[in-house]
Amino acid sequence: MERKQPPPSAAMRRKSAAGCRKWLVVPAAGEPREAVLGKHRITELTGLRTRDLRVLDPDLGSPSTILCRERAVVVNLEHIKAAITANEALVLHYTNPLLDLFIKDLRARLASSDISSTSSATACRSCEGIGPEVALCRAGSVKIPPFEFKVFEVCLEHMCKCFESETLALDREAHQALEDLTSKVSRLNLDRVRQIKNRLLVLSRRVQNVRDELERLLDDDIDVSEMYLTRKLSFQGLTETDHSERKEDDRDDETETGRESSTYVKPDVEELEILLEAYFMQTDGTLNKLYALREYVDDTEDYINLMLDEKQNQLLQMGVLLTMATVVVTAGIVVVSLFGMNIHIDLMKDPETDEQARIKNMKFWETTCGTVAGCLAMYLLAIYAGKRSNILWPKHH
Repeated sequence: MERKQPPPSAAMRRKSAAGCRKWLVVPAAGEPREAVLGKHRITELTGLRTRDLRVLDPDLGSPSTILCRERAVVVNLEHIKAAITANEALVLHYTNPLLDLFIKDLRARLASSDISSTSSATACRSCEGIGPEVALCRAGSVKIPPFEFKVFEVCLEHMCKCFESETLALDREAHQALEDLTSKVSRLNLDRVRQIKNRLLVLSRRVQNVRDELERLLDDDIDVSEMYLTRKLSFQGLTETDHSERKEDDRDDETETGRESSTYVKPDVEELEILLEAYFMQTDGTLNKLYALREYVDDTEDYINLMLDEKQNQLLQMGVLLTMATVVVTAGIVVVSLFGMNIHIDLMKDPETDEQARIKNMKFWETTCGTVAGCLAMYLLAIYAGKRSNILWPKHH
């Protein structure tokens, strides 16, 4: 008797659906569609390995990476995570609001390309006898780029636009914050500049990652040639046809067949190199703007530090002056203390006549004025000595 399998539990269903994600499938011809695809299905469609798909996992936070494989190109540029083949592009996490403009630009680019390719379809069918799958088909002087180049260019263009807009916004905000800080050094303004500097460092690191990835591709002709997916697919079809014909003609000459089937090494990569160089220069220009902004922030911080040092020097000078005043006043207090001692001298006796009272009063004022004048003279002498020795108000050479 056959035993029935128990229904899967909710935990098992969640575990089986854990590897499935929402993708936007953008075909070379037709309307984009939504699909929930697992890793195995993605592997079947693109020929990618599981470790290549880890680059697209948003939970891992992988840096900007462009991987060139046999049947697909993996693009991980910030929030753009896509797997591009010769026939379709799979965009991950397309519901992200940051991707709305990217999806709109991609649809517009493909729609305009469809119109231009339809107008030159007759010429493309006769291009070198390969058919509509040619990488660069010429219709007169019109050059139609392959599908993977269109999608890849939209990815780079959108990424450069995002970096440029973020740089401009940060530049405006930074200049305003630095002007406020220069006019008034306060904790609030210092905190604003600190936050802007942190954002500047993060943005510079992001742009640097994309720039380094484009530079790596430009330095590696093999990876660049691997990105010609449509041309490789067309050549593969021709190679299989040529191989079958030669196998029917001469089944024994296997060495010659293998040699002729491997005549294709890599296509001309000049067009893709021009595309990469253009966006490399754009990202490099954005990075230079960020470096210039960082230097401006550093210069402003140096200026603020000079201002604070000057204030600190003024406070130190004021402290020295107050200390000298305290010493002088202490000297006067010593004189007063000497006259305040409880000893019997003629000066302390009560006057018996008016003349004695007048003399005693005159001596009191003479002593008081002499003490004040002596303290003032000591203070002025200390200031003169400090200025003479460059301790107070040093001379700037």
